[in-house]
Amino acid sequence: MTTFTELGVASDITDALAGKGIVDAFPIQEQTIPLALSGQDIIGQAKTGTGKTFGFGLPLIQRLGDDPEPGVKALVVVPTRELAVQVSEDLELATSNRPTKIVSIYGGKAYEGQIEQIKAGAQIVVGTPGRLLDLAGQRLLSLKDVQEMVLDEADKMLDLGFLADIEKLFAQTPATRHTMLFSATMPGPIVALARRFMSRPVHIRASDPDEGLTQANIEHIVYRVHALDKDEVIARILQAEGRGKTVIFTRTKRAAAKLVDELNERGFNAAAVHGDLNQDQRERAMAAFKAGKKEILIATDVAARGIDVDDVTHVINHTIPDDEKTYLHRAGRTGRAGKTGIAVTFVDWDDLHKWVLINRALDFGQPEPVETYSSSPHLFAELRIPEGTKGRLKPKPKAESQAPAREPRAEGERPARSRTRRRTRGGQADGSGADAGSRSERPAAESASAERPSEPAGDAPAREGDAAPRRRRRRGGRGRSGASQSAESSQGGAEA
Repeated sequence: MTTFTELGVASDITDALAGKGIVDAFPIQEQTIPLALSGQDIIGQAKTGTGKTFGFGLPLIQRLGDDPEPGVKALVVVPTRELAVQVSEDLELATSNRPTKIVSIYGGKAYEGQIEQIKAGAQIVVGTPGRLLDLAGQRLLSLKDVQEMVLDEADKMLDLGFLADIEKLFAQTPATRHTMLFSATMPGPIVALARRFMSRPVHIRASDPDEGLTQANIEHIVYRVHALDKDEVIARILQAEGRGKTVIFTRTKRAAAKLVDELNERGFNAAAVHGDLNQDQRERAMAAFKAGKKEILIATDVAARGIDVDDVTHVINHTIPDDEKTYLHRAGRTGRAGKTGIAVTFVDWDDLHKWVLINRALDFGQPEPVETYSSSPHLFAELRIPEGTKGRLKPKPKAESQAPAREPRAEGERPARSRTRRRTRGGQADGSGADAGSRSERPAAESASAERPSEPAGDAPAREGDAAPRRRRRRGGRGRSGASQSAESSQGGAEA
């Protein structure tokens, strides 16, 4: 292994990295750092997780000088917010012994804090195309003095439709800038972009030899699992021997939100990162996962590019990715930095055709996934799950089926009094003419009759001149006592 010092990196930068245990360079770093330090434009082709950030970040920092003047001198363009945060953290580590300032520019966060950092003289800007163009259009971000420009994960930006935005950003920077472009694949539009905006770039390919090593470090397991049994299978895998941090990928935001609730209810410590969460929630979830406060992260594919954690032991594909490139990006979250990992993929019956194409493209030799259930013996054996493991860490709380019984009354205790107040349209309660004593001594039958006016009190006909009852009759007419009371009340009102 070659050290960063041997590659010509300044001592203050190497000391900052050594403080975090980072001393030896990865293959992509060995090839890019010496050329980048000399000012050579570079096209780096390497899969995610191979150390590209330090491959372009260390030369970029060193070329700006020990104490660069205030103002934007370097621009790093990334496709996603999560990747912007991760790249910024790596560059802040490398510049911890220098006065160089770094600012992250991306959507979902308030403008004010980002604008203040730019005005304070930040020299390195890491951002997503949309927010960068937004601030540049408001004349709050000037790119006319940019000396170093990096385009990271260019193929992903192409997939997300950012190609036109990238061209606008390039057009706002000086033609004499030093440019580095990194991408896992090299589709035609990316090659055309490089030819247009780069000066005699050197093409470095570090993906082929390193990809073979990474594949050897990752054990790929594919199961055909019923949709209704996926949660139980996942919960049992999460109890496998040696299982550390785990990333679970879902196809949709709704599936991610549902799965995190299910796992937390089962007693696991899970967080989620998806598009329905605001940026603060996503950053808190990612930070908790990196710090080990959350051991399970459920994510959609957009967030995958920003998950740069070395100690992920398992990746679980809750739903199969659409193609082999997405599969490699998902599986690349584990087996990083030379460590081993396990990638488990669930294939629904309707998605078998997708797995056939992925298997053929990656030459896995597993054309037919094994039909698997949460009770299948091979599931326990292959993933080293202890026998008898169930998919719940804590018992499900029992719902109270009935209200607690009332304590028996003591002998001689007066029974609880239940009163029903009913207001008439006149605004007075029924029986208002009677005092409390006569109301309490009223016979039960009379009281019941008064409380249920729809039941007839007798067969006596109503007197001539009685007012018509205001309530809709249900069964029979108003009782004699009710009708006479109404009539007397009406006549009394007329005479008054």
